[in-house]
Amino acid sequence: MITIRDIDHVVLRIRDLDRVAAFYIDVLGARWEKRQEAIGLYQLRVGNSLIDLVPVDGELGRAGGAAPGREGRNVDHVCFRVLPWDGEAALAHLAAHGIPGEIVSRYGADGDGPSIYLSDPEGNLLELKGPPWAPVAGSSTPRP
Repeated sequence: MITIRDIDHVVLRIRDLDRVAAFYIDVLGARWEKRQEAIGLYQLRVGNSLIDLVPVDGELGRAGGAAPGREGRNVDHVCFRVLPWDGEAALAHLAAHGIPGEIVSRYGADGDGPSIYLSDPEGNLLELKGPPWAPVAGSSTPRP
């Protein structure tokens, strides 16, 4: 039996390391974890997980074929659990970085709850996910 608990890491093939790393660090609060320049692998820490950035012109990146672009991506989206959740503060923070967003109820690992979609500088779709909605008083149905 295999029991998966969390995301360990996500690998994104990218074109512009500096721009993408700055986005994850400045906008989403990541920090540098490890750099393996010889093979073209750059790792950022986000909570308990890693985001691996692999430039398409490096050793690892060339093995993956063409670069991601408008007509094709390497990942549909990556969802990050955000705790504590303050949706309005998250929207204000994104807006300060010129990133529009809205809070929408979406289903996730723990049920329906608040969610914000955004894209990184190379078009990788991201989701910031809050905890499930609290049940409505006197009901077992979560509020939207």
